[in-house]
Amino acid sequence: MAKRIQSIRGMNDYLPAETAVWQKVEAILKGTLARYGYSEIRLPVVEETSLFKRAIGEVTDVVEKEMYTFEDRDQLSLTLRPEGTAGCVRAGLENGIIYNQEQRLWYFGPMFRYEKPQKGRYRQFHQIGVEVFGLQGPDIDAEIIALTARWWHELGIADYVTLEINSIGSLEERYHYRQALVAFLEQHKSHLDADCQRRMYTNPLRVLDSKNSEVQALLVDAPKLSDYLNNESKTHFNGLCNMLTSLGIKYTINECLVRGLDYYNRTVFEWVTKNLGAQGTVCAGGRYDGLVSQLGGHATPAVGFAMGIERLILLIQSVNPGFIKQDNLDIYMIGLGSSAQIPAMLLAETLRNALPKVKLMTNHGGGNAKKQFARADKWGAKIALVLGENEIAAKEVVVKDLRNGQQETIGQDRLIEHLSSMLK
Repeated sequence: MAKRIQSIRGMNDYLPAETAVWQKVEAILKGTLARYGYSEIRLPVVEETSLFKRAIGEVTDVVEKEMYTFEDRDQLSLTLRPEGTAGCVRAGLENGIIYNQEQRLWYFGPMFRYEKPQKGRYRQFHQIGVEVFGLQGPDIDAEIIALTARWWHELGIADYVTLEINSIGSLEERYHYRQALVAFLEQHKSHLDADCQRRMYTNPLRVLDSKNSEVQALLVDAPKLSDYLNNESKTHFNGLCNMLTSLGIKYTINECLVRGLDYYNRTVFEWVTKNLGAQGTVCAGGRYDGLVSQLGGHATPAVGFAMGIERLILLIQSVNPGFIKQDNLDIYMIGLGSSAQIPAMLLAETLRNALPKVKLMTNHGGGNAKKQFARADKWGAKIALVLGENEIAAKEVVVKDLRNGQQETIGQDRLIEHLSSMLK
């Protein structure tokens, strides 16, 4: 027997019971985006490697250690996208939809990062992301946060996520802060772990995000980024805070929140939870006003966020299991005898035309009445419709309510009205 081929580590199959949950979650996420006036953009899975190096930063963990990169037959270096923002900016520039225009976009799809697979973190994972171009005030920052807050309520997880925000200022402000931070870290270098010692010179702000409790205790006395913000950055951040308060959205200012990618400036935020263990970030984003010009376009204000779907579903399963309950089949069509197969299929198509929202499955493969009713139970059907030779001749159908066992025979000309009443 030939050896079976297994899926690649960290790249998972999602079976029908799981995809039903995904579809339910996606419908809520996408429906809310539509109600806010955001439009979908679909992006390639593969981009030139240089796009991510320029956008994300060459000394970030993503570029240094996590990207799936390869050469094609023309020796062009390509990368499976590790995130969506860079590709969205590239598409906007290439297709001329960013310059001097306002765009409110969203995308959905797989991303790829080579890291140790663990609960909620996989090598192929799925993100939904939002990117807004052409608006520079704190009002749009507040709107996208309000949009995510609405998601939590509709998904039944609002009590299990909390919002953390910060302002990381401009590149110039961070340059001056970086010098002060490095000087402080150098004085305490012996107390830093190996990872923080490495980051101290390459990307020192990432030290603020360390999960090492000893490092976090040390950082209590470190210089504060807020002390290096100019009046413009402070005004922007204060405006955001005031709007969130007015909207009734609770938040915590976390001065150690910096985000892991180089292109962020000013507003950064994360929705976090304590219900997923170490993988506590559910949704994160911020402002990146310099990225469009960094990738060859005109200076354009921009803000956005991304959320991992796998981690979101884990949280829903943990705190709101009732949401996950599958919608059962409405009707199972049973045909008794070979002469009933075609009439059963024709009746099923008639019902699908008249009742487009009803979930109806037709029995195929034959079987006696007992076996067909067992299949109806397996699929969780609410109603069974039975057609045999007698029903076909009389233009009738047996309607059985599988929840209470009651059944009756009615004319096919009354069937649509009868089913509509039963399925209310």
